[in-house]
This record gives sequence, structure tokens and C-alpha cells, in this order.
Amino acid sequence: MAAAQRGATLRSHWLGQQLRDLREKRGMLLKDAAQYLQRDVATLSRYETGYYPIRRPDLMALLDLYGISDAALREKLFHLSHDVWQKGWWDGYATDVTGSLIDYVWLESRARHIRTYAAIVVPGLLQTPEYAEEVIRINDNDATSEQIERWHELRMARQQILDSDEPPLFSAILDESVLLRQIGSAEIMIAQLRRLADYAARPGIDIRVLPFNAGTPASTYGTFEMFELPDPLPQVAHTETMAGALYVESPDTEVFFRTYDEHTALALSQKDSAERILAVAKEWQ
Repeated sequence: MAAAQRGATLRSHWLGQQLRDLREKRGMLLKDAAQYLQRDVATLSRYETGYYPIRRPDLMALLDLYGISDAALREKLFHLSHDVWQKGWWDGYATDVTGSLIDYVWLESRARHIRTYAAIVVPGLLQTPEYAEEVIRINDNDATSEQIERWHELRMARQQILDSDEPPLFSAILDESVLLRQIGSAEIMIAQLRRLADYAARPGIDIRVLPFNAGTPASTYGTFEMFELPDPLPQVAHTETMAGALYVESPDTEVFFRTYDEHTALALSQKDSAERILAVAKEWQ
């Protein structure tokens, strides 16, 4: 989770990609569009690669140049441009964590539906403060107390999205091992599992357990998440490795959605999952 130079964000990359596609569909060269804007080619290239965010007047001029009259499309691109420039609450943590995590938090903030398959630990949005602190310490055992405090603060702040006025749909499949793997003390595990049961009772939240006796899961690659985003943003899948985060955009997300559906078919029902979670909580007593 150590901080690193951010470079282009997902949001600026996506806007730049849209602009490049529109220019190429118009059959225009980069130099022609740059001349129209009275910008140098390098500046327009940075717009299209996402390394420099485009301001609204230049965006408006380019959309006029490319003949984009569809009001809905123009508004979506203007909204994305606003997102590129706007600082969210999470940007206050940009110096404390990697840029990929800031992108991840932004995806959470924009998603209409978040799906996650958890193979090792409880998903971050569902963790109790005590459980989250144990997980952070395990993953970053060389971190200072100050770093752990900031990372923990960010994780707790992220959870507010599930209590917002318009929360996203949230679906989680938990491998049964997640319920049985001890993170911290038995008391921490009991509190965590009870919280899971509380979340499972909420409307718009679907938590299911993939039991051991279901056999081999549809995929053995481990934890992953998928984000359904509003147009014109792509659907995004995410998985974390020790070498860093990996983001995959549609249409290459199809394998993630298919795997998730196959996991769902093997998992317990919502009712049976809640009962299994509470049963394991009793076993921890």
C-alpha cells in the first residue's frame, strides 16, 4: 500500500480513450485536432493518453470539431471530465497509498453494482475496525504505526458508501474458509461474523457462502472484484497481487462475470448463507 507516483488515473485514461476514438472515427490526424485547438501536438497527445486532464472549453471544442451533436453523449463526457478534475475525499490519502488504490476507491464511489469473490479474508467494505486493522498489519508488517493508522482510516471511510443515500448494489461470495480463518482473536472473529450477518439482512446486499462441500470452485485464481459503472465508463474487474493491482476493462471482463455466476450457482442461498455465518460465529465462542 506504499505511496507511489500516480501518473494517469483510470478516469483520465478513459476520457482520453474516448477522445482518441472520436478523433479516429472522424478520420482526423492528431496534428489537425491540435491545430484546431491552437495547442501543440504533445498537449493533445497527453489529453488522449490521460496524462494531462482536458478542461471543459477544450473538450467542448473537440466535440464540436468531431461532429458530436448527441446531447446525452456530450453530457456524459462532460461529466467524466468533471470527475477527472474534481478531487474526491479519497484524494486526501493520495500521498499515503498507491495510485491504484485511489483508483479503486473512485471505482467504488461510481459503481452501480459491486460484486466481489473473497477467497482469503472478508471484503474491506464489510470488515469491522478490529478485523481490518489485523488484516492491514498482516499485509504490511513493516509499516509504521502512522501508516497503518492512515490506511485503516481510509478503509473505514470507504465503508460509508454502503450507508449513503444511494448506495450501490453489493454482492459478495465468501469462500467458507473466510469464516474459519482466524484473523486476530476469537472475539474479533465473532464480531466480524455477526457484522456479516447484519449486512446480509440489508436490502441491496447479497452475501453468500461457497461451502467446502460444493466441490472445486469455478476458478482457483482467488479473490477478485467487478464494478458495473454508468455509461460511458467500461465495466471493470480488479484483482490484487503482491506485485500490484490489475484492472481489466470490458469486454475482457466477461470471464470474471462468468466465473462469478458459476460461483453463485455453487454457493448457498442467501438464507442458508446467513445461517451458516451465524453458526460459525457460535463455533468461535
